[in-house]
Formats: sequence, C-alpha cells, structure tokens
Amino acid sequence: MKITDIPQLAHSVSAAAGSIVRGAEDTIYMLTAALLCGGHVLLEDLPGTGKTTLVKAFAVLTGCDSRRIQCTPDLMPADLTGFELLVQQPDGSRSMQFRKGPVFTNLLLADEINRMAPRSQAGLLECMAEQQVTAGGTSYPLPKPFFVIATQNPIELQGTFPLPEAQLDRFFMCLSLGTPDREHEREVLKDRQTADPLDALKPVTDPDTLLDAQQAVRSVAASDDTLNYLLDLADATRRHKQIRFGLSTRGALAVRHAAQAAAAMEGRDYLLPDDIKKVFPAVCAHRIHAAEGLLTDRQAALKLVDEILNSVPVPKS
Repeated sequence: MKITDIPQLAHSVSAAAGSIVRGAEDTIYMLTAALLCGGHVLLEDLPGTGKTTLVKAFAVLTGCDSRRIQCTPDLMPADLTGFELLVQQPDGSRSMQFRKGPVFTNLLLADEINRMAPRSQAGLLECMAEQQVTAGGTSYPLPKPFFVIATQNPIELQGTFPLPEAQLDRFFMCLSLGTPDREHEREVLKDRQTADPLDALKPVTDPDTLLDAQQAVRSVAASDDTLNYLLDLADATRRHKQIRFGLSTRGALAVRHAAQAAAAMEGRDYLLPDDIKKVFPAVCAHRIHAAEGLLTDRQAALKLVDEILNSVPVPKS
C-alpha cells in the first residue's frame, strides 16, 4: 500500500464510525490513527457515552474478528489467555491440549478493565506487549493485527483496581468521548428509533489491508527539526514542577508513531510539527503523573499538556 492510499482508507473508516457515534469526530480520528499504528487504546469515560458501540463499529468496519470480555474481580488470567487441558486420544493415550482464550482475536474489547484484579490485568497487558501467550513452555502467537481497546469509568472507585503507572504506559493512547451536544444527541435518538444502525454497517477494509497500511505508516520520515521539537516537548514534561513523572522514552516513540499516522492520513510521507502537536495530548496525558497533592484526573493532565504545548516553541517550517 502507498501513503497516498491511506487518506481514503482512514476517511472510509472514520466517516462510517461517525455515522454511528455522533459528535465524536476527534476521538474517532485518534482511534483510527491508533489502529493504523497497531496501538492499544484506553477509552475513559462515563457509562452510556458510546464507548462499547464505537468499538463494535470499528470491529465491523475493519473486517476484524472481535471478542468482548466483561472484566470482573473473579476473572482469572486463564479466562483471558486460555488453558491446558488433559485430553484422552482415540488410542487411549492422554496428552495436554491448549484451549485458546478470548485474546486470540484481532480486536479485543476489555470492558471496565479497572474492575479486573491486578493479576489478570497484568496477564492481559503482557499479551498486549508480547503479542503472544505462553502456556506449558510453548508460545502461541496472537493473530495479526491485534488490538486491545479497554474501557473504564473514571469516577467509580468502589470495587475497582486502578491501573498502575507502568501498565498505563502500555496503552498507546487514552481517549474520551464526552457527551454529545444537543443536535448530535437528537440525531442519535432518531437513528435508533426503529433499529440499531450497527446492524447496517458493512466492512470497508480487511485485516490484511490494515497490516499493509501499518507498514506504510512506518515509512513516514521525520526531519531533525521535527524530532528535536518532540524531544523538547518530552523534556518539558520531565522538568515541569507540577509533574512527578514525565513522558517516558516509550511514550516519545508512541508520539512519533502516532504523528506518522496523522501525516499519512493526510497523504504525506513526512512529518510536520503540527502532526506532533495534534497527537501529543492523546498519547501523553495518561503517561504523565502530577506531583503529590495536585489533581491527578485526566482533565488536570490535559491542562498540563496544553501548558507544555504552549510553552515549547514550534520550529519554523
């Protein structure tokens, strides 16, 4: 696939998703960019805002096999990854066979990930990082492409297990849908008057095409000036007095990769500083942690990120 083919692909996916979840163009744009990078996404928002619906729409539109797990405290790692079972063969002998869990899919929706016990969270995040499951000394590769889109309710604390910093860093982006405005909410009410619009969705691409697109995105070049701008932003997060932990090197790599997707979605094979600025909040906000005693919610982090973007000079083109 050529870079010039990606804008049409991205538009087809985002436009169709936008017809299902109204008024969320920015979030849909970023989620499309994450898919073009093969990155995992954390959707953090209140119940009923369309998180699960959006993920279902992307699963249909991309032609990907998808599975959903409802995260609960009693969910064990083997419930996600699979387990070995002693099976009797026709000749009377017995052998261990691996029964694959729901992670063996292209797009996995982990609903309410912060309700899952830490041990199971760690098991899922290991799959996200390694792209494989190991059982009984044997490694089983996960299908390609493999995306995890996890959801969580940011205000409900009872019975939850907040993701620690190291595990949050594994998510490529953290996004929020928010509440639609009056006109978009009116459209939602009309859309669902007679039937679920998800039922009418058709795939606009397929997993193999997505893999080709991901390969093309990685070919987008970055000049030294653009990379220096990214390094300045990362350094600013580490020196900010109100931030305890700034952007990690993994985070800086994620910003560059997301910016490559943003450039490719415009048909360019080179990065601009504006690409960095566009993706920086979605990639960075969940990776920085405010100093002790200050607000640590997403809005506070986004405010700090905005301050940093305004304080770091943009290189002249």
